[in-house]
Amino acid sequence: MEIKCIIIDDEPLAIQVVSNYLVEFQNFNLVGAFNNPLESIETIKENDIDVIFLDINMPKMNGLEFLRNLDVKTNVVITTAYREHALESYDLDVMDYLVKPIPFNRFLKTINKITQKVHLLRGYKKSEEAHDEGFIFFKVDKKLVKIKFEEILYIESLKDYIKIITITGNYLVHKSLTSVTEELPSDNFLRIHRSYTIAIDKVASVEGNLVEISSKRIPIGRKYVNHAKQVILNT
Repeated sequence: MEIKCIIIDDEPLAIQVVSNYLVEFQNFNLVGAFNNPLESIETIKENDIDVIFLDINMPKMNGLEFLRNLDVKTNVVITTAYREHALESYDLDVMDYLVKPIPFNRFLKTINKITQKVHLLRGYKKSEEAHDEGFIFFKVDKKLVKIKFEEILYIESLKDYIKIITITGNYLVHKSLTSVTEELPSDNFLRIHRSYTIAIDKVASVEGNLVEISSKRIPIGRKYVNHAKQVILNT
């Protein structure tokens, strides 16, 4: 699935940083980079752009002013050195707000958020083909690893790390369980314990306050039990 994007920023170094990050993700196609918002309008309209990485403080036209006047519906990620515009940006329904200098791990979270939303907007949520294609990136041992949603069995929290158990192997990632659960599609991933998030369609059985996935018996936490059982059994 190709995701078309552009960068609008008057700082060449800022454009270079985001461009270098995007190179790591093969499904992201950088269609163009502009230092003037007005020069980007034609490209946005002609190329069906999925996401704009947009700076705020620019000459000729402020990024938020540009966004208010843009008559094309697309996803927008703000990239700025100023935190004070965050509330105003979210009022304009931006997807994310990145503060410069942008750490790669924070950018990776945004990429996963964009990927999931574009899948949904294109109607993939109800498509078996899209379920097979759905994926998320994780940084494992200084390398980006692409893991398909359909291969994930469950995820276990290990203090400052999570252990992702898949059909093909296990991965140790420096990330919180709360953070990764928010990035996974909620229609098939469910947190059932402070230490576990599971793939609902991989549950083989439910016995008391335990679920079984691939011969692993996983506890359901007390505060999760009612909601978890309702979701698992109804699914």
